[in-house]
Amino acid sequence: MVLACRDCPGRVTHRDIVTGTETTIRILTVSALAGLLGAVGLRLTWDEVKTALNQCRFSAILLVNFVAVPALTVAAVAWLGLHRDIAVAMVLLAASPFAPVVPVFARMARADLALAAGLTAAYPLISMLLTPLAAQGALWMLANADTVRLDIVASLGMLAATISLPLAAGVFVRHRAPELGQTLLRPVEVISEATGAASLAFVTATAYGSILSLGWKAWIAMALIFELSLLLGWKLGGPASGARRVVALGTSNRNIALALLMALQSFAGTPVVSAVVGNGLLLIALGLLHVGWWRLVGKERAAA
Repeated sequence: MVLACRDCPGRVTHRDIVTGTETTIRILTVSALAGLLGAVGLRLTWDEVKTALNQCRFSAILLVNFVAVPALTVAAVAWLGLHRDIAVAMVLLAASPFAPVVPVFARMARADLALAAGLTAAYPLISMLLTPLAAQGALWMLANADTVRLDIVASLGMLAATISLPLAAGVFVRHRAPELGQTLLRPVEVISEATGAASLAFVTATAYGSILSLGWKAWIAMALIFELSLLLGWKLGGPASGARRVVALGTSNRNIALALLMALQSFAGTPVVSAVVGNGLLLIALGLLHVGWWRLVGKERAAA
């Protein structure tokens, strides 16, 4: 892939050199996501997913994720006076809703798994059209003249292959060969969870400097955006707590892979890329904290 260096005269292009560390991260992340999402699909049927999607407030969820959350992010970064690169990274994340880990978090939090799978599978297709527009609008609100570029065909293929396809494959196996699906479920979950833990540990270790370099203002801004987005999602989720948790998790946990694609295609050679990684890891950590809290509350209620 050829990337343009923003700081070089005449927009000189450079070859994007993939290091061993980056290759390891990609292999671990893609393997873990494919396994985890495939295992989620093995637990579901087409009817369950369709019913869950029909019952949710799809249009309102769409509006909040592509309008309200980016606007909220702009307000937060402007209020705290964050550095331009960090602000751009946060905007890119704000315009990239429903992280692929949402179904995994939903299963851990004992939420509505069918709704989580349906929304997470659908959002890559929607994001290809709305994410660049949302990001460009938010940058305009920040008085930033940069243009957001996204290779729609390549990005859609990558997201569909790593998110939508594993989910659909799991549901298909469950539908066509339920006994095989039941047999595969536990081994796939164990292997993918171990790979996911290794991936998270490896990424955290290698990107630790990126997190520290953000500074305390960025941490506060990201935590504030996360909590307010989570609250908005919770309010939109409807009366059932399982659906509320799903929409809350999807609205607050953003798609790091999609944000990174925009960062690499529009801001290559700048600190925006590492800021996306650092902020994205903070979102995952905050999401895990909420998942742990919901599990704890659920156990206490069950014991009572």
